Amino acid sequence: MTATPSWHQASPARQHRPGRAPQPNLVRVLELIAGIGFGLAIALGLSVEGHAALASPGGWPLAIARISAFAGSYLLLVMVVLTARLPWLERTVGQDKLVRWHRKIAPYAVSLISLHVLSVILGYSQMLNKNVVSMLWTFWMNYPDMLSGSVGFVLLLMAAFTSIRIARTKMKYETWWIVHLYTYLGLALAFMHQIRTGVMFLGHEHTIQFWTTLWIGTGVVILLLRVGVPLVRNQQYKLRVASVTQEAPNVYSLTVTGKNIKKMAVSGGQFFQWRFMAKGLWWHSHPYSLSALPRPPFLRVTVKGLGDQSSAIAHLKPGTRVFVEGPYGVFTHHATTMSDVALIAAGVGITPIRAMLEDLPASANVTVIVRATRAEDIVHAEEMKSLVTAREGRYFEIIGSRDEVNLDDEMLADLIPTIATHDIFVCGPTGFTDAVVASARRLGVPHDQVHHESFTF
Repeated sequence: MTATPSWHQASPARQHRPGRAPQPNLVRVLELIAGIGFGLAIALGLSVEGHAALASPGGWPLAIARISAFAGSYLLLVMVVLTARLPWLERTVGQDKLVRWHRKIAPYAVSLISLHVLSVILGYSQMLNKNVVSMLWTFWMNYPDMLSGSVGFVLLLMAAFTSIRIARTKMKYETWWIVHLYTYLGLALAFMHQIRTGVMFLGHEHTIQFWTTLWIGTGVVILLLRVGVPLVRNQQYKLRVASVTQEAPNVYSLTVTGKNIKKMAVSGGQFFQWRFMAKGLWWHSHPYSLSALPRPPFLRVTVKGLGDQSSAIAHLKPGTRVFVEGPYGVFTHHATTMSDVALIAAGVGITPIRAMLEDLPASANVTVIVRATRAEDIVHAEEMKSLVTAREGRYFEIIGSRDEVNLDDEMLADLIPTIATHDIFVCGPTGFTDAVVASARRLGVPHDQVHHESFTF
């Protein structure tokens, strides 16, 4: 078996394919297509409305129900695409920004679907001269797919509730992931309910073809890119655990070995979704950044024990099969706009910074600042120092509790006097990242020179 490489020095020559560059023009085209699609969805909702229908009992509530159904379900589809981890979208926009877009759209989508449900009940109650409770019972007992549509609506509300910040903070990632997995079932039930019971589809073959193609086509693309392509690539890579090494208290480096690693196009700072085929771990994946550029046939990731999976990684046995999806993320050298670069990290956030040090242009003037409560908590400290020294850069360690030593505006300005002319890359706990980003902005660093990416769910 090939000996595990030394990670203390940068690879003497690139041993893998460089990571692909972002494609902003493609994203702009997709934004235009999404806007046109939303307009078409509204148009479909309006296409079956007429003066006679609106004037009849329940006409206006049912018209509102149809339009809100098309608009809301289209927005749900957009939300799925935004968080489907499509590689070309993630490496251009970034996971954290896509999640923010997803969360901004969510209240509108859920509100529109809720409006649809209420308007349908009210409209048919007026049409059939029944009370709301009686109408709801009639739906469930006599109308095809109404019960399944109701189940889909409940699953959607569950996903919405667990996405509220106060609920997310009280949940494990694994629980949140399972709840959101059921959202796909909810969407499938809602789609079937819509196609089979929607008045706008009855006798309108073109409408059925358009809506079915849109939904099924999106599902096929997601399955192909999220399941098909990763399966083929993992069959090529055949990754397995080579070793597990403790780096700091409750922090472990996992080295995996495989085939065809030279063909893996990845940039320093990017992450993969890792799935370990071991008991209790195989059924879900987690995002972890590479803590060094690939050294074929090896990859390395460094993980802090926080959730169930990350804590269990310390006990993985050599030979355990590993599946990865990716790489993802925009926290790479592609984002640099200046020749001066500052890399600022805390905790296990050091790992993508460590990988970026190998991947920055040779001409970059690098300053590295790492923050920790104790010196022994700094992950890969010696590697970082070696890489910075090789670049003739500057390396600083800020040691002590936040009450004793604070990386505030004054200290940041002292360490980087010309900070406004730097690209600033920040990675660490959310509070640390937010504070450093705010300090950099107050010190005059333009918005497009401040780079950070969050993995929080």
